Amino acid sequence: MKNIDNYDFIGKKVLVRVDFNVPLDENYHITDDTRIRAALPTIKKILEGGGSPILMSHLGRPKDAYEKKFSLKHVVPHLSALLGREVKFAADCIGPETEKMAGDLKSGEVMLLENLRFHAEEKKGDEDFAAQLAKLADVYVNDAFGTAHRAHASTTIVAKFFPEDKMFGYLIENELKNMDKVLHNPEHPFTAIMGGAKVSDKILIIENLLERVDNLVIGGGMVYTFVKARGGKIGNSLVEEDKLDLALRLLNIAKEKNVKVYLPVDNVIADDFSNDANTKVTPVDEIPDGWMGLDAGPDTIKTVREVIMNSKTILWNGPMGVFEMEKFAEGTKQVALAIADATAAGAFSLVGGGDSVAAVNKYNLKDKMGYVSTGGGAMMEYMEGKELPGIKAIRES
Repeated sequence: MKNIDNYDFIGKKVLVRVDFNVPLDENYHITDDTRIRAALPTIKKILEGGGSPILMSHLGRPKDAYEKKFSLKHVVPHLSALLGREVKFAADCIGPETEKMAGDLKSGEVMLLENLRFHAEEKKGDEDFAAQLAKLADVYVNDAFGTAHRAHASTTIVAKFFPEDKMFGYLIENELKNMDKVLHNPEHPFTAIMGGAKVSDKILIIENLLERVDNLVIGGGMVYTFVKARGGKIGNSLVEEDKLDLALRLLNIAKEKNVKVYLPVDNVIADDFSNDANTKVTPVDEIPDGWMGLDAGPDTIKTVREVIMNSKTILWNGPMGVFEMEKFAEGTKQVALAIADATAAGAFSLVGGGDSVAAVNKYNLKDKMGYVSTGGGAMMEYMEGKELPGIKAIRES
């Protein structure tokens, strides 16, 4: 299979699907450029190889038509500064004017197309729309891992127009390499830490991981579905009443597979879902009525830290509590610090999912993790064992 390192880009127009879905403030200034920086190695490689990158992305959720606040023109000044050269901007992603701009693009020049989602055909995976995008270039590079689980025109369908000239960019290559390392070649002991609100969101990934891990740490709101299923008192804590049997089934599968499951033994409870609430620490299965569990307690944190420090491979997806509120952030913070310490001691850690990544960034620990994934939903589906359409489209000959 051709890859970005062995492909000859000289004189080629290169259609690159990037993920520039970045947050903007009310003055259209980028507040977090992580996703743009993640695409730079691929863009620079194409430029150094004598090619002309034509970048395409979505931004936000426009209603299938132009909306100023979702225009990618807001990204141009910052991208130009990062690349150290002027980035040309096409006012549409398809059409005669865009085709002329692409045709006139010289080696070493960069062009950014307007938001793909201003056209309804993008999300529909429309083949004619994909064909119009394909007309702009000689080769297709997909480097948008965050959208690889969507069969959209620019992420999946367009690849069929480049049967001999399609490949992954560095970002996707890194994502796949690091996820495959955890899924298929983990060093043991292997610990997965699954947090978040609902068991129903994590069923498939937990089931797939139970085939692979030695330890499963469960945190966040979904804890209370497991606790109630085992007969504990959970007060007003979050619970999925229709998933109690499922929670017990997952615990039974873990037992059969000799996977040690760590549920919290204690928790921080509150009398209101608020940073100003009264709080106290109780055993996880003795929460009084009118109170709710919102974070892991000190004994739980101590145990989880020991498990993490004794692991060689660590996967973290989902917070331990409502870490957006300072009163209930300690569990998530201590898990992040423990993973950083274990990584420094030689373990490999993979962090993914919006909230876990936000926590890592909040505590300035990104550089202390083995790998931080850029794709929440895409990473989840890959870890569930699903084939992602955007990945399959490149791997298929």
